[in-house]
Amino acid sequence: MFNLDNPSLLRSQAFINGDWCAAETQKTFAVENPATGAVIALVADLGIAETSRAITAAAKAQIGWAQTTAKARSQLLRSWFELLIQHQEDLAQILTLEQGKPLPEARAEIAYGASYIEWFAEEAKRIYGDVISPSTTDQRILVIKQPVGAVAAITPWNFPCAMLARKIAPALAAGCSIVAKPAAETPLSALALAFLAQQAGFPAGVVNIVTGTDSAAIGAELTGNPLVRKLSFTGSTAVGKQLIRQCAADVKRITLELGGNAPFIVLDDADLDAAVAGAVASKFRNAGQTCVCANRFYIQRSIYTEFGKKLAVAMEALSVGDGMDSGVNLGPLISSAAVKKVQALVDDALAKGARIGYQVKLDQKLFSQGYFYPPTLLLDVAPDAELTRQEIFGPVAALIPFDTDDEAIAMANNTEYGLAGYCFTRSATRIKQFSDKLEAGMVGVNTGIISNEMAPFGGIKQSGWGREGSHYSIEDYVNIKYLCENF
Repeated sequence: MFNLDNPSLLRSQAFINGDWCAAETQKTFAVENPATGAVIALVADLGIAETSRAITAAAKAQIGWAQTTAKARSQLLRSWFELLIQHQEDLAQILTLEQGKPLPEARAEIAYGASYIEWFAEEAKRIYGDVISPSTTDQRILVIKQPVGAVAAITPWNFPCAMLARKIAPALAAGCSIVAKPAAETPLSALALAFLAQQAGFPAGVVNIVTGTDSAAIGAELTGNPLVRKLSFTGSTAVGKQLIRQCAADVKRITLELGGNAPFIVLDDADLDAAVAGAVASKFRNAGQTCVCANRFYIQRSIYTEFGKKLAVAMEALSVGDGMDSGVNLGPLISSAAVKKVQALVDDALAKGARIGYQVKLDQKLFSQGYFYPPTLLLDVAPDAELTRQEIFGPVAALIPFDTDDEAIAMANNTEYGLAGYCFTRSATRIKQFSDKLEAGMVGVNTGIISNEMAPFGGIKQSGWGREGSHYSIEDYVNIKYLCENF
């Protein structure tokens, strides 16, 4: 099933304190290929005891790691980055087989994840403090930044390489150690990254990967153990709220990237071809399983019909299938439960008056083998349909007409989420208006792709706290210490 140039990248054991280890109980869990349902690996199923051991190792290793120079940390991160690029094809194959996205998308994710490591290799040397003018002549006021300590990270299955890299890289750059718990659906990418980190030369205990299916127990140990000084989590808002409560006991630092409900607004003066291209890029990447993908399409009424026709034509080019097959540009959903959720949302929208404008026809064999859902265009969707209230996380584009700019902004902001938003217009005045008024941490104007390592990724409202990527995010991994020196 795997045809790797470097078979050592395929790991089935957890990584704690520089050692590859099985669960104390010898339990394992199966990792499936969502395109076929085939079991591709049996991975160590750890619990509280092993998680505690990883935390202890990380806390101990962090003391020495914090004392290394920024240049030394930078050089190790750079070596790790180069190893990811060197093994990009193998890493992409592992990612596609466990997550399902097409191989070209998987290659792009490896490059995207590696870009965070490269960025923070550079930022490690730029964690600057300040000298502040004192109020008296016999004082000097200094501000320095120190690592927060051992960090815990919990990552999702939709971007198993990139989400992990953009948490580990700033932590290591700042002088923190880390214990990461990848999603049980996609642990192989995390373990491969840990293997390359080991090859790059990071000291034992600085990077630890805990695999397991008991997310509640492992999460409780990561949030409850006082040796962990910070938690970074990407996942649902419901789980994020639970983690906030668990971290409150010892006032643990926390960064959260939670659910989204991104509006995609197309105004009557937009370049429709560009808007359609942006819609396809945003909505159907990773089969719609991204937190920033377009969830609600608000199209101005005068162009509503034309936009729908153009989007349907663009969707005809979507080729659905096994991500390892040549020519496929849209893979499966992650599980049968994911398929059932998307279907339930579509059924609700149809019951409330929506109609199917276009649906890609799939080979029935795909349904019998894996977890596929046909890319679907819904027209005349009611504003109160459930898929306008929650993340679809599937390849369904739901179009809703609007008349005025104020109406579009009001509908777009009518959600507890505020991760991303998109707007297409040629008017400079409208660009400013929508950029200012959309309640989102990130706004894409005339583009459907907004993620990169240089920009601060994150949301407002119930979409989370803090930012990942850019020079802003490293602030979440350092403590500010004020020094008042009297002479």
